[in-house]
Amino acid sequence: MADNNINGEEKLIAVARQIAKSLGHSNSMTDDIFNIFSTFDGRFSRDKLLPLSDNMLPDNHPKSVEKPSSAVATVEECLNSLEAQISHSLSFDRPLWFDPTDSSAFLEVLDELIATIRDFAPLARDNKALAVTLDRADELLQSAIFKLEEEFRGLIQRGADSFDLTRESSDSDSDDGGGYGGGYGGDDGGGDIPVAHPMTDFNIVIDALPASTINDLHEIARRMVLVEYGRECSHVYSACRREFLEESLSRLWLQKLSTDEVQKLPWPELEDEIERWCKSAVFSLRILFPSERRLCDRIFFGFPSTSDFAFMEVCRGSAIQLLNFADAVAISSRSPERLFKVLDVYETLRDLIPEFEILFSDQYCVFLRNEAVAIWKRVGEAIRGIFMELENLIRRDPAKNPVPGGGLHPITRYVMNYIRAACKSQQTLEQVFEEERERGMSGMSSLSVQMAWIMELLESNLEAKSKTYKDAALSSLFMMNNGRYIVQKVKDSELGLLLGEDWIRKHSVKVRQFQMNYQRNTWNKVVGVLKVDNGGGSNANGGQNSRPLKERFKMFNAYFEEILKIQSSWVVFDDQLREDLKMSVIQNLLPAYRIFIGKFQNSAEAGRNPEKHIKYSVEDVEAQINNELFRGNSNGGRR
Repeated sequence: MADNNINGEEKLIAVARQIAKSLGHSNSMTDDIFNIFSTFDGRFSRDKLLPLSDNMLPDNHPKSVEKPSSAVATVEECLNSLEAQISHSLSFDRPLWFDPTDSSAFLEVLDELIATIRDFAPLARDNKALAVTLDRADELLQSAIFKLEEEFRGLIQRGADSFDLTRESSDSDSDDGGGYGGGYGGDDGGGDIPVAHPMTDFNIVIDALPASTINDLHEIARRMVLVEYGRECSHVYSACRREFLEESLSRLWLQKLSTDEVQKLPWPELEDEIERWCKSAVFSLRILFPSERRLCDRIFFGFPSTSDFAFMEVCRGSAIQLLNFADAVAISSRSPERLFKVLDVYETLRDLIPEFEILFSDQYCVFLRNEAVAIWKRVGEAIRGIFMELENLIRRDPAKNPVPGGGLHPITRYVMNYIRAACKSQQTLEQVFEEERERGMSGMSSLSVQMAWIMELLESNLEAKSKTYKDAALSSLFMMNNGRYIVQKVKDSELGLLLGEDWIRKHSVKVRQFQMNYQRNTWNKVVGVLKVDNGGGSNANGGQNSRPLKERFKMFNAYFEEILKIQSSWVVFDDQLREDLKMSVIQNLLPAYRIFIGKFQNSAEAGRNPEKHIKYSVEDVEAQINNELFRGNSNGGRR
């Protein structure tokens, strides 16, 4: 230690001589400066300064080039001592940081070398010999820095190995029952790098490096940055910590998939991968990356630019892996069944945008933040594209091959159940369609407009399908069935709020109109046979009422039996609607039939035994209607 003090004093004297040389434009002025120095500090006495004072003379003095530079001799003497100590440290066959005494001694020697180079560098501008000597000092410094890099890498690796990468969490670890925790743990004094609280959703907890390791890494990083080796230090740091991040993600079974690989995955496999991605993204942005950000800031404390660069290098690969997957999902198939998983991706990215804004806002990471926002918007475009594909699916669904019995069409079930399920994500879909106002329905939200448009397409498709039925009554029954189903699905879901009461009222009226059309196209013909024309003239039934009552009984029986035979296989999916229809038929038919029977019984045509001409009593007609109509209802059950 005494040698170090001597070397330090020699350097101080050398600097004083250089100052005197720079300021002293004459011998007398230089002497005056020596006197001032000696008055200020005893170490600057003339007997210490003058023996080599020729070197302090102005450059144009004849004696200034006669003697070798004392600065060169001082630096060389210092370097010899430092080189011996550094070489001794480099010769160790074990890491220096295994022993605090060895590491402290190495840092002390390194600090002295750095100070020597810094103190004598200004003198080397005018002294070629000193410049050559300082080149040797730079080479020695480089060797020492290489050793620091090696020690830095070893400290990170050993520190990570000493802590569990992941471990299963227990109830006692949880913060208020689980979730992502309320922040980061650490000692009360802030000495430990904060670590994430356990997440019971993932059964994973991130452990940071030990506090002593962080302090050692900071001491190494500080010196490397000061001598302009900060970028190299960042590279070493990021290479080690990237492995930690990658293994953490691999523990969640998240695969590294290219865009082509994502697009080629069978949909069930991609669904599973999306679920893993959502968990991994939340874990990374709320636990993993923040832990790395704070670890970087501790190790590179005082050097924010270096810390930002190191953090970018650590997290870039994992962040890009997460973003690329989301982007691949966004540009993949837009088949309607993919909507709900794509919504999961959209919502996950949306909820994590604030984390991207906080973590990736510096000059090195801002591209990641911008990419996250851009991909989030592309996923939104994909969702709008999925709805466009749903519209195309409705348009393309063929009108031929109508549903037997006029029951619910599969396209009706599919579309209504689909958009009901979609509307459970109403808030998200509102956000997605916020810019979609081309159809411009006043007073309605963009999502309401979208849903109303889908309903309009579905209705048009069903109307086209109804025209394929040859029986007008069956066509009306088909539209009644599907219209009733649609209205009910709208009324008991979020769709009702989106489409509004006016929409529900309008379409309920349409269902009643189809019901009236069914009645008119089927049972009015039967009722018309029963009406007696008291005026004896022709009527709307083409003179049927002028026929003998016996003949009209036969016509009624034939019509009635034909209707029962045909319509027994027809479908009314809704129990209440089926009962309402039967009751409507009964209320319309039975009064006319009862009156007709009465007239017949009182007519001359009835003879002495009118009952033999009456095949069906009023009660029989009612029972037949109740028992025989719409027996195909089981084929059109609601789902």
